Amino acid sequence: MDAFTTLRGLVAPLDRANVDTDAIIPKQFLKSIHRSGFGPNLFDEWRYDDHGEPGQDCTHRPLNQDFVLNHARYQGAQILLARRNFGCGSSREHAPWALLDYGFRAIIAPSFADIFYNNCFKNGILPIVLREETVETLFKALETTPGYRLTIDLEAETVTIPAGKHLSFKVEAFRKHCLLNGLDDIGLSLQHTDAITVYENRRKQEAPWLF
Repeated sequence: MDAFTTLRGLVAPLDRANVDTDAIIPKQFLKSIHRSGFGPNLFDEWRYDDHGEPGQDCTHRPLNQDFVLNHARYQGAQILLARRNFGCGSSREHAPWALLDYGFRAIIAPSFADIFYNNCFKNGILPIVLREETVETLFKALETTPGYRLTIDLEAETVTIPAGKHLSFKVEAFRKHCLLNGLDDIGLSLQHTDAITVYENRRKQEAPWLF
């Protein structure tokens, strides 16, 4: 998992509340258990005018020109600005996989669904909770400012707007440590490789029939 320290990124707005995981990555794409390749199907039913299927070449699919991620000014966005209860619905981990594969490293919203929130940290995405009125102010600034960028500093737990003002957010210490060091669950386990090796060697002596 890639570490998250600081990010200065273009912001894209998704002005909808209660965006569920089936909207983020529709159910037909859940057949794959690989973490990569979901970016072209992020928000598939909103992004395209036809029905998408796994393995389909999205290059020439008809785009919904009204959908925000299809607007030229938001191409290359790494920060998604969203409304309350983002990531609700089923607990599919494919949702953060799709967001990350598209290019998003951070999501700002007034609130997140709990399981989605946890899955973001496990996959290298920083979900940031800001007050609803603060998020509303960001939406208004984003609408009137092409190329709107924010700077996110995870160590300092701040979001800096173009005018230089710092917006504070909170991240639980263990989650912060994992993101700063690029540690997912496997990475955390591998930090104890020596202890695991000692245990396995002891078990081979105690119960050789298991091996």
